[in-house]
Amino acid sequence: MDGIAGRPAATAWPGGIVQVRVPLPFSLKWVNAYLLRDERGYTLVDPGLHTDEAKAAWEAAMAEHRVAFADIHTILLTHQHPDHYGLAGWFQRRTGASVLMSAESHAYARRLWGPDGGAAFAAELAALYARHGMPAEVVATLRPHLDSFVAKVSPQPEVRYIEAGQTVRMAGLDWLAIDAPGHAGGQLCFYAAETKRMICGDQVLPTITPNISVVPGEDHRQLASFLASLRELSAYEVELAFPGHREPFDRFAQRTAELAAHHERRLESIVAMLREEPCTGYRLCLRLFGERIAGDAHHMRFAMSETLAHVYYLEHRGLIGKREAEERISYFV
Repeated sequence: MDGIAGRPAATAWPGGIVQVRVPLPFSLKWVNAYLLRDERGYTLVDPGLHTDEAKAAWEAAMAEHRVAFADIHTILLTHQHPDHYGLAGWFQRRTGASVLMSAESHAYARRLWGPDGGAAFAAELAALYARHGMPAEVVATLRPHLDSFVAKVSPQPEVRYIEAGQTVRMAGLDWLAIDAPGHAGGQLCFYAAETKRMICGDQVLPTITPNISVVPGEDHRQLASFLASLRELSAYEVELAFPGHREPFDRFAQRTAELAAHHERRLESIVAMLREEPCTGYRLCLRLFGERIAGDAHHMRFAMSETLAHVYYLEHRGLIGKREAEERISYFV
């Protein structure tokens, strides 16, 4: 079956795990979903974004692997980002399956796509970015961008909550739920000690770095939480990790160290920039990610929130200071 970027649309792994590459309309190209087979049928992990292309890919993959909608009894979400969460309600309506995720993840989904349609969240995000120097014409692109996701995460699923420390039975094994903050509040990884396998969502990716973003109304220590999570995850003996993006991989502990080192280098770069001159968060964002990003609301949101996560980290540790004038914040060494 045709796939994405020269890869098959679905790959069967030993132990009853099928990796389904679900297409995305972004530069990431696809998100990984997983079907884990047991005596009752299948658990579906992170079904992907609700688009026509994604639904077509699922129908083809399920036909190839002889999976019927009625065979899916559980839908498990590692976290609430739309490329993982978006099809959960669509699948639930076709399968009757329970949808499991953490309460913190679900609360974020409700903020973005709940009764007010995300209006309060969009206003908070716009105000945050404006205080950090983003021009009004760039801020104005945020609400249409956020609104564009509503159809891609609808219908909303009915959710049951799981917590870190609980176990979930999948593919005949008990998988321990592990708190994995930083990339997404409430994100959970799942570890099967018997086979030394880890379903790691977007917390540890093999060839790209997870986005670490400041979120309005949440604790602003996302980067510190992420680095602490990497240290915790590195202690697990993992022979094969199943990530949200790119391909399953080994060398899990080594990759956690590489990701931590990446952020240390970025922190050093920001300090060096601020030694040259004080900057707003927006100006730092453009210096880190390139001026052209201002014309792309999708990538701008990720880049701006990640920049702020790093400057907050440095500020909390007393390595940089800030000044606020005319309702705009600038940072300095």
